[in-house]
Amino acid sequence: MIGCLLIHGFTGAPYEVEPLAKYLKERTDWSIRVPTLPGHGVPGSLKGVQYQEWIDHAEAELTHLITTCDKVYVVGFSMGGMIASYLAANYPVEKLILLSAAAFYLNPKQLTIDIKEMIKDSLRGNLQDNELFLRYKRKIKETPFAATLQFRRLVTFIKPLLHQVNVPTFIAQGECDGIVPLKSAEYLFHTISAKQKKLALFKHSKHLICHCEERDALFSQVLAFLNEKKQV
Repeated sequence: MIGCLLIHGFTGAPYEVEPLAKYLKERTDWSIRVPTLPGHGVPGSLKGVQYQEWIDHAEAELTHLITTCDKVYVVGFSMGGMIASYLAANYPVEKLILLSAAAFYLNPKQLTIDIKEMIKDSLRGNLQDNELFLRYKRKIKETPFAATLQFRRLVTFIKPLLHQVNVPTFIAQGECDGIVPLKSAEYLFHTISAKQKKLALFKHSKHLICHCEERDALFSQVLAFLNEKKQV
C-alpha cells in the first residue's frame, strides 16, 4: 500500500490541502492522512506552541504511515512544505511535493497589488466580501507574535538541511502569490539535491494554490509525478 501525508501551513488547517487530498482519494486507494498541527485549527491556540512540536507531530504521522505502508509520499503546503522537506531529508520518503513552500516569506510586489485591490473594494464598500482581506485580517488578529517567531525559527532550522533532500521532488508555485515569493520555489529547486525534480509555475494562482482556478491542472501534474517511475 502507498501512504500519503499532507501537511498544512502556518496558522492554517487541513482545509488548505483538502482539495488535493480529496482529488487523490477519488483516484487512488492510498492511505491518506491530513493532520492538524499543534496550535492550529482552533483560533487562539498558537500561544506557547514551539516549532519543534509541529515537526514532532508531523514525524509521528509519518512514522505511522511508514510502519503500515510499502512506500510513502509527503506533500507540504507553505510552512508545511518546509516540514515536509525536513521529513524527506531524514526519513525513507519515496517522493516529495512542495506547494507554495515557504523557504522565503512575503512577496512585496504581489502584496502591493493585493492591497490595492483591497483599497478599491473598500472604496466600493465591498471590503467585507474580499476573501484575501478577510484572510489577512484573521491571521493578523489570531496570530501571536511569538508564534510568528517560532515559524521563522522553523524555517531557519530547516533551510540548511534542504541539500540533504535526495528524493524525487515536485515544486509548485503560484505567480500571483502575495505571501511566498517566486524566489522561494526557485531557491528550493536549485538547493534540493534530488536528480529527479520539477518546478511548475501557475500564472494566475495565489498562495492558497489548492483552492485557485488552476488547481485541476496542478492536481493532475501532482498525481502524474507521483505515479511516474522513479529514476535510478
